[in-house]
Amino acid sequence: MDNGTHHRTCHLCEAMCGVAIEVTNGQISSVKGDEDDPLSQGYICPKAVALQDLHNDPDRLRKPVRRTDSGWQEMEWDEAFDLVAHKLHKTRSEFGRNSIGVYLGNPNVHNHGALVATLPFLRAIGSQNRFSATSNDQLPHMLASLEMFGHQILFPIPDIDHTDLFICIGANPMASNGSLMTVPDFRGRIKRLHERGGRLIVVDPRRTETGKLADEFHFIRPGSDALLLMAMVNTLFAEDLVELGPAEHLAKDADLLRLAALAFTPEAVSDHTGITAEAVRQLTRQLANTPKAALYSRMGTSTQRFGGLATWLTYCLNILTGKLDTPGALLFTQPAIDLVTLGALGGQSGHFGARHSRVKGLPEFGGEYPASTMADEILTPGEGQVRAFVTVAGNPVLSSPNGTRLEKALSGLDFMVSVDYYLNETTCHADVILPPTAALERSHYDLIFSMFAVRNVAKYSEPLFDAGPDSRHDWQILLELAHRLEKHRNGGRLPLRSELGWRTFKQLGPDPILDLLLRSGPYGTDGGRVRGLVQPAVDLILDILPERHPVRALTKLSPLNRNWQALPKGLSLAALKEVPSGVDLGPLQPSLPDRLFTRDGMIHLAPRRYLNDVERLHQFLQEPVNTELLLIGRRHVRSNNSWMHNSQRLVKGKDRCTLMINPKDASRLGLQAGNSAQISTDTGTIVLPVEITEDLMPGVVSIPHGWGHDRVGTRQTVANENAGASINDVLSDEQIDPLVGTSVLNGQVVTVKVWRPDRQRKQA
Repeated sequence: MDNGTHHRTCHLCEAMCGVAIEVTNGQISSVKGDEDDPLSQGYICPKAVALQDLHNDPDRLRKPVRRTDSGWQEMEWDEAFDLVAHKLHKTRSEFGRNSIGVYLGNPNVHNHGALVATLPFLRAIGSQNRFSATSNDQLPHMLASLEMFGHQILFPIPDIDHTDLFICIGANPMASNGSLMTVPDFRGRIKRLHERGGRLIVVDPRRTETGKLADEFHFIRPGSDALLLMAMVNTLFAEDLVELGPAEHLAKDADLLRLAALAFTPEAVSDHTGITAEAVRQLTRQLANTPKAALYSRMGTSTQRFGGLATWLTYCLNILTGKLDTPGALLFTQPAIDLVTLGALGGQSGHFGARHSRVKGLPEFGGEYPASTMADEILTPGEGQVRAFVTVAGNPVLSSPNGTRLEKALSGLDFMVSVDYYLNETTCHADVILPPTAALERSHYDLIFSMFAVRNVAKYSEPLFDAGPDSRHDWQILLELAHRLEKHRNGGRLPLRSELGWRTFKQLGPDPILDLLLRSGPYGTDGGRVRGLVQPAVDLILDILPERHPVRALTKLSPLNRNWQALPKGLSLAALKEVPSGVDLGPLQPSLPDRLFTRDGMIHLAPRRYLNDVERLHQFLQEPVNTELLLIGRRHVRSNNSWMHNSQRLVKGKDRCTLMINPKDASRLGLQAGNSAQISTDTGTIVLPVEITEDLMPGVVSIPHGWGHDRVGTRQTVANENAGASINDVLSDEQIDPLVGTSVLNGQVVTVKVWRPDRQRKQA
C-alpha cells in the first residue's frame, strides 16, 4: 500500500465513523476522524484508533491451525479445507443434516463479503440448527418490524438531527454510538438538539453516560419497561392524545390496543416501575404534544422478560402520537442498496415460528433458533443432536447466557471448526481454526448499518494493505468450504455448469455483486438517452400491475421509478472509489406507504401474538414488587461485546469490569469500594471489585458485558492480563422471553455478598 492518507469506515461498532489513516513506510502512523465523511464529519470514538492494534496484533492467527496432542499446529489451506469438509460431510452422512450446528457472530454484519458468502455456505451445510447473536440482541425489534410493517429488517429510525424531543429508554448511545440507529457523535448531536431548544429524556435503571446528558432522567426497575410503556398507551387514550398523523389511514386496530391497555393505569404500574403516576403522564404528554419527537428503546428493553412487548409498545407509542414517517420523528431509510426490497422480492421478508427447537421447543426466527438453546441441542442425546459445530466470527461462550455450560457442550463435540483470527474463549474448543484476513486487508461497504443510519450515505473502502498470497478473506473461506461440501454431497464431482458457476463466484468475489446492486438501486444509473425509451414502460407497469406484484416491486426498486427522480443518480462502485470519504445521499424522507410490506398494505398496531402476551404482563402486575437485587449489563465506549479487549490502548486505565452498586445496597451488604464482591445465582458465581455509585437505582447492580478472558486455552495476551469476569457465567439460559425467544440478560435476580477468599478456601 502506498504511503499517504487513506479513507476507511471504522467497522468496530455500529457508528460507521469515517477514518483517515496515515501510512508511512508501510506502517500505520496515525488514525484520525475523516472530516469529509458525510455521516461522522470528523468524529471517531476510541475504538477507531485500535484498528492498527488489531492489524498488527501478534496474537492474531494468520494461517490455519489444528489441535493436536502436543498443542496447536499450523496447516496449509488445502489440507485444512479438505479436513473440515471431510469431517462435516462425515457427520452429516452418519447423523443427518441437523447434526451440524452453525453460529454466526455479529462482526459478520460489518462485512459485505461475509454476508454475500454466508447464504451459499449455509445452504451447503443444510442444517436447521442455526444460531446467531440476534436472539441475544435485536430479535424483538425484528419481530415487531415483521408483524407491524411486514419485513423483519425494516426499522424506523429516529431523525435525531431534526427532532426537538428525544426520549431514550433502555439505551446508551453515548457508549454504543447508536444501535439500530447508526449515529456517530451522539454527544455533538445532542448539543445541537439543545442549541435549537430541544430536550433529551432518559429512562434507565442506571444513570448512563447518555443519562448524564439528559434534561430529565427517570430510574426504572429492570424488567418493568413494558408496564411503563403500556401505561403511556393508557394515558394517550384516557386524555384523548391519540393523533396518528401521517399514519392516520395506514394503521389498523388502534381500538384493540386501547382495550389491551385499560388495566395498566399510571397508578397501577407505579410501584413496579418505580416511576410516579404523574411522571408517567407528563412523559406521555411531552411525547404527544411535541410535533418533532422520537421515542427510542434498545438493549435494556429488548433483552428482558417482556422485551417483545416493550419493543412493540415503543413502536405503537410513536405511531399513536403521529411520530412515524414525519421529519424530526421516525423515518425509514432509503439506502443505496435496499436489502429490504431485495429480500421481499425473493420472498425473504422474514418468518417466525415455522418450526421449533428440538429440546425446549423455542420458535425459530428467520431460520435461526435462540442462542440460549445451543447447549441443549449439543448436550441432549437423540435424533437431531448437534455433533459438529461451526462458528463464524463469534464468541458465544462470553456472549450467551450460561457460558460455562456452553463451554462444556463445545468441549464434547465430535468436531468443531471456527472461522476466526483469534484463539478465544469459544474457538479454543475447535479442532480447526481458519483465520480470515483482518479488516484493513479487505474492501469494505456497510450493507447493514447503512440501512439504520440517521442520514442516507454510501461509502466504499478499498483494502489498505495487501493480504498476501497465503491469506484468505472470510468470503473465500466460506465459499471454498461450501464448494467442497457440495462436491462431497454429489459424490465428489459437480456438473460442469455448477462447477463453472462456483469457480466464477470464487474468482469474482463480492465486489462485482456490490457494483450491480449499486447501479440498479434507487441512486444508480439514470438511464441516460435510454431513459426516454424505457420510462413509459416503467410507468405503465406501475399503473396496471397489482400493488403486490413482484414485477411491480422490482420496478419500484429501479432508479427509473419516478419516486426516485429527485434522488442523486450515477452511483456505482467506480463512482464511490472516486469519493473515498463517501457520498451524501440526503436526509431521511417520508416514504409511506411505499415502504410497507404487509399483505394488506397496512400498519398492524395490534398483532394477535402481542395481544395474547398482554395477559402475562397483567399477571406480572398482580405480583408483589420484587425487592431482591436485579442484575443489568452495561457497555463501555472502549469496547464492543467481547472482541475489543486485546488492544492495550482500549483496556488501559482503571478497571472497568466492576460490580456497580448503589451506596444504600452496599452499606446494607457491608461492601466497600475497591473490595471484592461475590455475585451468585443458581447458574454460577463470579467475583468482581466493587464500584459504589449513585448512578445505580437502589435494588439494582450492574456488570459489563464481554469480559471473562481467564479461560484455559485462550491466546490473547492483553485480554488474558485484563480478564475480568463474564456476566454470562451467572445468567441463566433458562430465562427466556416466551413471546420472542430472546435471552433475558437484564433483570435476573442475583445475590451479592462480601468476598472473603480465606473463608472460601476453607469451605472448599
